[in-house]
Amino acid sequence: MRKGSLLLILALAMISAEAQNDSLVAKPVKKGWTFGALPAIAYNTDEGFRYGALANFFNYGDGSTYPAYMHSLYFEWSRTTKGNGQNNFFYDSPYLIPNTRTTFDLMYLTEQALDFYGFNGYEANYNRNKEDDTQPDGSRMYYRLDRKLLRVTADFQRRFLHDDYKWLGGAGFFGLNIGTVNFNSINDGLDEEDQANVIPTLYDQYKDAGIIPSDIGDGGNTIYLKAGLVHDTRDQLANPMKGMWTEGLLIAAPGFLGNGDYGYLQGVFIHRHYFTLVPGRLSIANRLGYQGVLTGNMPYYMLPFIYSSYKTSDGFGGAKTIRGVKRNRIQANGLAYGNFELRYKALKFAIARQDFYISTSGFLDVGMVTQKYKMDYDNPAVSSLVTSASMKPHLGTGIGIHIVMNENFVVAVNYGVALDEQDGDSGVYIGLNFLY
Repeated sequence: MRKGSLLLILALAMISAEAQNDSLVAKPVKKGWTFGALPAIAYNTDEGFRYGALANFFNYGDGSTYPAYMHSLYFEWSRTTKGNGQNNFFYDSPYLIPNTRTTFDLMYLTEQALDFYGFNGYEANYNRNKEDDTQPDGSRMYYRLDRKLLRVTADFQRRFLHDDYKWLGGAGFFGLNIGTVNFNSINDGLDEEDQANVIPTLYDQYKDAGIIPSDIGDGGNTIYLKAGLVHDTRDQLANPMKGMWTEGLLIAAPGFLGNGDYGYLQGVFIHRHYFTLVPGRLSIANRLGYQGVLTGNMPYYMLPFIYSSYKTSDGFGGAKTIRGVKRNRIQANGLAYGNFELRYKALKFAIARQDFYISTSGFLDVGMVTQKYKMDYDNPAVSSLVTSASMKPHLGTGIGIHIVMNENFVVAVNYGVALDEQDGDSGVYIGLNFLY
């Protein structure tokens, strides 16, 4: 249940032809296997135009758990016009192991031009001229790097004292290969006037200045263990109308697991709260989060990842955290963030015996650095690349629309605007699922 599709256009056409009225047709109980299979034709400002295929299978068993599923299997093969390739399998089930929620994520991701704007938020100045190919010292690849990521995670949740409380345990492996932009590949097949200027990128300059240590400049591997507690009283998983979802996690990547000098302990706290304003129609959904290094030496290549009990997001800023702000604009040892949404189920209808509704939303997203990535500010090479800017919040705001089939399959479109020009301009994000 990850990426999105331009199925939105087709769905809207079907709505105009077949929508019945503004009240939901009586819901038949779903049994057995159902699925949504789509061409992975999508657009994301951070990643470009996506093409490929995806499928999400749901199993409802005898129907007694509906609208909650018993098993969910998600498959995706896709590529983007900005050089990304994604191969992903994600599994989620409360029934594979009795009384235990099991999630498994296997992903191989390649990115030829991943956003990299430096560390510590506004301390890393964003200069638009640096990504302007008409400038002699500019290139649209200046704030980019090449990254290949293999990620394997497994998490388990089990009841603890009460049905609303669960303990969590898990493990993960991240293998990252990082390098400067391959300009030959980026410029291959382009007319000379369309080619990106070949210059040292910000990543190259951070390596030369020692901000990125030379021994891990090309990436590395991290193996971690995860443990925590979860309190979940949501009335529905995809788009709750009431309840809370709170979790505290510890992520331990000790040196003896193969992490060497880059072992660390990280703390994560997330609280989500859902309020009904108009039953069945209007709700408020809020999320507050924090993650920070408690001890040790986290490698720079692990900074972009945002953790939770359910899945790992990639990039602080952009589609999954602060919409409108550039992806990876904020990287630091400690981060705090908040998302605030007003959601309205504007239209409910049925097509071919499948239940749909359209939900609109307005949102405000915020995030800021709370714990800096360490660097030697007395080094002239370092001080030439950073500023003395204060650690003020990064803000994005915008609107969204979601088309939901059978309560769980969600096509989402969000448009966000950055409220500070240091964070970019705006972003359009077509994907699957509500943000939280």
